[in-house]
Amino acid sequence: MLKIETEQTDDGFTICRPVGELDAFTVSQFRQSLAELASQSRLVIDMSGVPFVDSAGLGALIGGIRRARELGGDVVVVVNRPGLVRTLRTTGFDRIVAMTETVDAAKQAFEKPEGEGTTTES
Repeated sequence: MLKIETEQTDDGFTICRPVGELDAFTVSQFRQSLAELASQSRLVIDMSGVPFVDSAGLGALIGGIRRARELGGDVVVVVNRPGLVRTLRTTGFDRIVAMTETVDAAKQAFEKPEGEGTTTES
């Protein structure tokens, strides 16, 4: 089961927090949530409550990021689980989007010039 929390912050960020496994069984719900948030100019996807992502989940995540950028927004992904960080780096995900360990670091990453995104260390 996947639960998706969404928050609008006072400082102009939209935070999407999926909680649970992101896999073929839950991906449609996640994809729908990202589609609804795609028009947000500064979207933070906080994956700290996601213990597992399969290829369908990764595809939905990449598709959501692509759509947000097509609409003129930007996205930073929060990932602080070492296994998930390794998986995302192995797939090259960290080369298409900034990854940070915390929501605060993600907010700061929006302020950096293009190409200077913060990445997580593991």
